[in-house]
Parts: sequence; structure tokens; C-alpha cells
Amino acid sequence: MLTQEEEKFLSYWQENRLKEKSLFKQLSAGFAFGLLLGLAIILNLVSGWYTRADMAAYGESTPYVLLLAILIITVFCGVFYRRHRWEMNEQHFLELKKKKEATNSLHDMQQNNVSDSQ
Repeated sequence: MLTQEEEKFLSYWQENRLKEKSLFKQLSAGFAFGLLLGLAIILNLVSGWYTRADMAAYGESTPYVLLLAILIITVFCGVFYRRHRWEMNEQHFLELKKKKEATNSLHDMQQNNVSDSQ
């Protein structure tokens, strides 16, 4: 038997699973995670705690290349994070669906046994 929360998740995911899989939805929703990671990279660079990395970053490349790399990392991490969350939700959905089907088939078998014995 499924709990009330599991039933809510089943109905929500049944309706919204294709919407959640779209690239635009994943990019917009996962962008905050990627932006947080990009901000951490910038803060790490600006703090200057590792002088060799500072010398390499400012000596060999332009700031535009560094910003482009951070933007690419941000987008990649955001999309990757959202796709991972989608896969986890999809797996949970399929497990709950099988659990519900097994419960229903067991209930049907019990009903048939009761009706056969009468």
C-alpha cells in the first residue's frame, strides 16, 4: 500500500515528467546551482590564497577566457544537476508504480480466492 505522499508524487510526476525533462526547464532551474559553483570559482580566484594559480590565471589567459570558462562550467553543472534530479525522480516514480501494480495484483488475487472459496 502506498502512502498519501507517494500517491501525490505519482500523480504529480505522471503529469509533469515530460515538462521537467525539457532542456529549457532544466537549464533555467539548474542555473542557480551552476551559478553558485561559478561564484565559488570566482571567489577562490579573487581571494588570492593560491598565488601560483593567480599567476597562471592572469598571466597566460585573458579575463574574458576565464569568464567564458566559468559560464560554460555554470551551464554544464546546472543542466547536469537537473538531469540527475530528473533521473532520480523518474526512478522513484517507476519503483512506486511497480509497487502499486504489485499491491493491486495481490489485492485482486485475494479477491479471486475469496470469491472462489464461496
